[in-house]
Amino acid sequence: MLTGRRGFLAGLLATGLAPAPTWADAGSPSYLSAAARPDGRFVLCGIDATLAITFQISLPDRGHAAAAHPTRPEAVAFARRPGTFAVVIDCATGTEQAVLQAPEGRHFYGHGAFSQDGRLLFTTENDYEAARGVVGLWDAARGYVRVGEWDSGGIGPHDIKRCPGSDTLVVANGGIDTHPDTGRTKLNIPTMRPNLSYLDDGAVIEQVELPRDMHKNSIRHLAVAPDGTVAFGMQWQGDGPAPALVGLHRLGQEVALMASDPDDLRDMQGYIGSIALAADGESIAVTSPRGGLVQVFHDGGLRRAHEVADVCGVAAMGDGFALTSGTGTLAQLHGTALRPTAPAPLRWDNHLIAL
Repeated sequence: MLTGRRGFLAGLLATGLAPAPTWADAGSPSYLSAAARPDGRFVLCGIDATLAITFQISLPDRGHAAAAHPTRPEAVAFARRPGTFAVVIDCATGTEQAVLQAPEGRHFYGHGAFSQDGRLLFTTENDYEAARGVVGLWDAARGYVRVGEWDSGGIGPHDIKRCPGSDTLVVANGGIDTHPDTGRTKLNIPTMRPNLSYLDDGAVIEQVELPRDMHKNSIRHLAVAPDGTVAFGMQWQGDGPAPALVGLHRLGQEVALMASDPDDLRDMQGYIGSIALAADGESIAVTSPRGGLVQVFHDGGLRRAHEVADVCGVAAMGDGFALTSGTGTLAQLHGTALRPTAPAPLRWDNHLIAL
């Protein structure tokens, strides 16, 4: 049963007397993150600008990332890959609005994005019998009914973002073929070809690949600056040390890879878990839960690193970054100062989503 402010709001909405709710009605969160509670339950949390938790809403299973509706306090929480469900949650009332089920022969990759007007939700999916990536289209204005799909432009689409001021989508096609019958086993490492694909109304308007000797560098996670610059983090599937793990791209230009010395690359253990751009678009933060490190890049090269055990979630916080970890840490990173808050009794999952 809903009690207090949420119950009152739910009652008003039911009578049609309340104004259209906004994110302020959900406690004005600045971020969303999935987490696991000590009792084994899974939740989606709102986190405010001071890194205080504003709400915890139950999920049916482990979450990965979430997509926040651009105007109303509504979030879509995605199951961890290879999950087949996503839950639409009214974050103001704590109620489940809809459950998305991946079509037969598909699974979600844990990420999604809304159109500029919030009418459509786009989801990254695996058509695993055909070994192709798909972007699913769901009508948010009609209860999230599925209305179509597009080819993602590659295999293994993971993250997806909308370019600012448009409905152009950028998709991180990781290049890795998987099938539920073999769990998370990677089936095509020798032949994988990751790419960034830009989609406009379903058409691939631009596609960029890495140099041939880096074809085992799976492009996984994305952050987009206000000017349309895309930062991407990679996960190295090759033998030996990773040649690079962070890159930048803009439509019509060449990929620029961030410079790191071999020791710094080795410390990340070939794995970028999340990536974020600071509000000014100048600094990039990447996390490695395997390496227990946050690295910050500026002007094309690595500038500093911080140790944070099991760190993964990262998002912009002004000119710095907010961080979450599987140990319960919430932290602010500004310049060289890393300021953790008191650990929450939660195990934060992979991603921290900025609203």
